Amino acid sequence: MLKILYFCSVIAVFTPINLNYSDVAENWQLGFQDPATPIMEGIINLHHDLMFFICIISIFVTWMLSRTLWHFKHNRNPEPSSLIHGTLIEMIWTITPAFILLIIAVPSFSLLYAMDEVISPAITVKTLGHQWYWSYEYSDYYNEDGECINFDSYMVPEEDLLLGQYRLLEVDNRMVIPINTHIRVIVSAADVLHSWAIPSLGVKCDAIPGRLNQTSLFVKREGLYYGQCSEICGINHGFMPIVVEAVTLPNYIQWIFNKINE
Repeated sequence: MLKILYFCSVIAVFTPINLNYSDVAENWQLGFQDPATPIMEGIINLHHDLMFFICIISIFVTWMLSRTLWHFKHNRNPEPSSLIHGTLIEMIWTITPAFILLIIAVPSFSLLYAMDEVISPAITVKTLGHQWYWSYEYSDYYNEDGECINFDSYMVPEEDLLLGQYRLLEVDNRMVIPINTHIRVIVSAADVLHSWAIPSLGVKCDAIPGRLNQTSLFVKREGLYYGQCSEICGINHGFMPIVVEAVTLPNYIQWIFNKINE
């Protein structure tokens, strides 16, 4: 028995660990999906930092209320206190929350400005929302006829799903982007309000008819990232998913070459 345990421990040590990233929502999920961009990592870190203050404040307020109710009973204190004003405590509970807000403001403003910044994008992709599908346009690449790469992305019907594909989340044409590359995504809509949102990438950009919004991506690892329209846009609002496929740069170049020569 000891030999078997030793053998298993040796295998566990020398066997490489495959990390399974949660790039799609899971049943009964409470936390965030695994981040794939620096922005999403910053969002999760800020959330964890805020939870520290929330827990401390919640415990302190609960203790204060419990203590107040405990000492408020008439049989414990038949003679009420004659204290009317407390200048020191007034200053403490005014200055302390203000100081906490200042501590929170510094990382939150930093993250907010980082989310709005677009750093010299190497690739620009235009995303157009329709009722009820998405269109993608790669205006940086043209074929011999002077036409850029553009295609529509529809949800795959349930009866056409292959083994391992996700219901209501898989599409027939994925948006393909390279990893470790600054990408600008221009978002708009052709009919009503939509919202291009992918949790793992930390992106949620409104698609407004007649207006161009932009956001940036810098994906750090390969994978499939699933999202959905996050604006109530009509009867089929829940049936226009988003799938972003992040690949290595050589694979992306090959995909662009195939698209241009279609």
